Amino acid sequence: MSKIKWTDETWNPIAGCTVISSGCDNCYAMRMAYRLEAMGLSNYQGTTRKNASGRTLWTGKINFDEKALLKPLSWKNPRMIFVNSMSDLFHENVPDEWIDKVFAVMAFCPQHTFQILTKRPERMRDYINKKGRNFLIGMACGEIYYEYHDADAVTPRLEAGYKNIDITGWPMSNVWLLVSVEDQKTANERILYLLNTPAAVRGVSIEPALSEIDLECIDDGLRDGCHLTFNALTGMAHDGYESISGIFDNPDPKLDWVIVGGESGPNARPMHPEWARSLRDQCKAANLPFFFKQWGEWSVKYDRDKDDPDWRDVPNTKNNNERFINIEGGHGFHGERVCFIKKVGKKKAGNILDGEVIQQMPGDV
Repeated sequence: MSKIKWTDETWNPIAGCTVISSGCDNCYAMRMAYRLEAMGLSNYQGTTRKNASGRTLWTGKINFDEKALLKPLSWKNPRMIFVNSMSDLFHENVPDEWIDKVFAVMAFCPQHTFQILTKRPERMRDYINKKGRNFLIGMACGEIYYEYHDADAVTPRLEAGYKNIDITGWPMSNVWLLVSVEDQKTANERILYLLNTPAAVRGVSIEPALSEIDLECIDDGLRDGCHLTFNALTGMAHDGYESISGIFDNPDPKLDWVIVGGESGPNARPMHPEWARSLRDQCKAANLPFFFKQWGEWSVKYDRDKDDPDWRDVPNTKNNNERFINIEGGHGFHGERVCFIKKVGKKKAGNILDGEVIQQMPGDV
């Protein structure tokens, strides 16, 4: 079972990645891949390296793990499955043929729900929207069936899955598509691509949360000489369009789910409590499921606006485990909504937001 609270299992037919934005700086998968490579696991060989300062980094090498490909067929009961927690399915070095095989296995397993999380939504959009994609996945289903159907361990499951495959509908009803963002800039860059991608469920994972994010006012930058700003929670545009569905062919372009979490692990950066509260309130106003995963490694000790402590008693410390943070993310004493925070560890920091554990899934609201 997975320790990730919004899924049941992880499935990693692909290993390896590269850093693409600041949200990747302390990537847990990068550190884990280095350990697995050192342990001799063949599918992680060559995927990481140490730089001159001893920091673990991805190399960009991508490996396809044929042994892991059919793993979901071994899970009989329905499960939520996070696809490629140790990579990015839509990384530029992953061939379409590998992605087709991954989708083919998902077609073999309609009893499961597969959650695909990417930082590369432009490629995901192009892949999903390609004409005849379901036909190509059907071809991959046939290739997998004829390649593996003589293997005693998987023959019965392949036989049953092959009889029940239905890829006439597109997108696949058991595949959820999510993008990972960490700040307003990456939200602006990535969410529009997601909303222009057909999916049974579309979501955004804001982990690690590194700044305040306004999902009600996503700005995609210049388009034909002007900015398009829109509410990702409702699909309504702010620039004279009734809905961004009038701009793209994709119907009902809005988010279905929002996940929020602070960063954990070594060198974890803190999350200001107002960033989480704002996203919770935005989702509540739009009647959208909100999943607060965790605070990360840091916890608020004093909140200037709420606790009103005697600030003369707050230590003027240079301890890296104690610091100030304001709503802009700065660490000085001055600024809006200054909090004094302390690094207490992921378990102690917990996942309670204003007295509540809020972990809603699509369909809960």
